Amino acid sequence: MKPTTVSTLRQWKQQGRKFASITAYDFSFARLFADEGIQVLLVGDSLGMVVQGHDSTLPVTVSDIAYHTESVRRGAPAALLLADLPFMSYSTPQQTFDSAAQLMRAGANMVKLEGGKWLAETVKQLTERAVPVCGHLGLTPQSVNIFGGYKIQGRDEADAERLLADALALEAAGIQLLVLECVPVSLAKRVTDALSIPVIGIGAGNVTDGQILVMHDAFGITGGHIPKFAKNFLAETGDIRAAVRQYVAEVENGSYPAEQHSFQ
Repeated sequence: MKPTTVSTLRQWKQQGRKFASITAYDFSFARLFADEGIQVLLVGDSLGMVVQGHDSTLPVTVSDIAYHTESVRRGAPAALLLADLPFMSYSTPQQTFDSAAQLMRAGANMVKLEGGKWLAETVKQLTERAVPVCGHLGLTPQSVNIFGGYKIQGRDEADAERLLADALALEAAGIQLLVLECVPVSLAKRVTDALSIPVIGIGAGNVTDGQILVMHDAFGITGGHIPKFAKNFLAETGDIRAAVRQYVAEVENGSYPAEQHSFQ
């Protein structure tokens, strides 16, 4: 299979073609996702909650992400593979370089980091050193203690303007993708239209270029609170492979996420 690249996603954005992505943490699911048509995978620090059983993403280490990245890469050699830089792994330039190098050597095509325009210099330094970067704005789980919980972001106009300014600053600094999490649909559309790079939404409505879900949410096996944006595709199909195909199809035709999965 021909590898999926950032250039592929840019072309899809220009064509108005929506795409599905999903988190993956091991060889078997990565291979299954690739076989059923998902070409963009994320080894997310969400593994701290859904794999390791923590109550946040904060305990996850770079070595944890690297281990799972190696496994996922073996399962999906042609996928565009993103890997999270976990909490406090990019607080200084040297630490950032070391963390990113470890994840790229493990098989990532791109690293993802959370934060706004204050990260512009970090993004610039990484891209100058041949490390592609995906930004993450809106609800950024590593900042859960600042936000006071997992709350919708960008609802008032000042916050919306600030988020849009952050997105533009990160694009100017060199990010090649942006994940936009838990923001109103109207703001998601403003950001998606303003950027030339692809925007991947989660809890951002169906107006973004792509969608991403934590795999456990897509299969209905997440314990405790179920996010508003989650949909149990396995319950509707009764088969994991069919569930993945349905997820891909509904993202591509714009029927998922529907209004009940979105924030106004």
